[in-house]
Amino acid sequence: MTGAGGTTARRLIRVGDDIPVDVPRVPAREAAQDELSDPMYHEHDPNLLQRGLDRFWEWVGDLFDGATGSAPGGPLGLVVLLLVVIALGAALWWRLGTPQRTVRSADALFGSSTRSAAEHRTAAEAHADAHRWTEAVQERMRAVVRALEDRAVLDPRPGRTADEAAAEAGRLLPAHDTRLRTAARVFDDVTYGGRTADQAAYLSLCTLDRDLEDTKPLLTAAPMAPGAAG
Repeated sequence: MTGAGGTTARRLIRVGDDIPVDVPRVPAREAAQDELSDPMYHEHDPNLLQRGLDRFWEWVGDLFDGATGSAPGGPLGLVVLLLVVIALGAALWWRLGTPQRTVRSADALFGSSTRSAAEHRTAAEAHADAHRWTEAVQERMRAVVRALEDRAVLDPRPGRTADEAAAEAGRLLPAHDTRLRTAARVFDDVTYGGRTADQAAYLSLCTLDRDLEDTKPLLTAAPMAPGAAG
């Protein structure tokens, strides 16, 4: 019996050697994930910012490749189109000035200032002496409008813009209507359009300011006396 039992055991062992070890999938996957989560495997991985930049430049490259393939003339045609777009953008910037994110407030001409015309002139001269022509133009325009209010040519009204002041004053001072509107446009360009004033613009405003002081407003026609017509 012992010999037969030993033979049977040896046969079972040989059969067992031929059977593959079958490890369940879920435990195997979990074991692999645990192993790969070890920091030593990720020491040289790019960080989140680097991965984002890589994806962005890949997108730019794909976009450029697509545009190159569809642009007339291939890469050279695409370069020409880009130069045309840049030239158009530069022309618009030169014509319109730097875009402003701030919205023009209702009291943009004077803001919260309550200076007199003389005080605005003094401030303008100080800016001019320092060659700050933009600020000098702004203060001189405020002096012009404040002086017209002091003379009752314009009624003092909070929230009046330079354009409105020029239009109202031009109706009563028609000889200076064009110069008033030009001065208001210069004020708007340097205040809201991002332009830079120069000495000539400031001196022109100074001359207008002095000329307005010597000009009487156009009065409305007086009513005709009874019986005058006929």
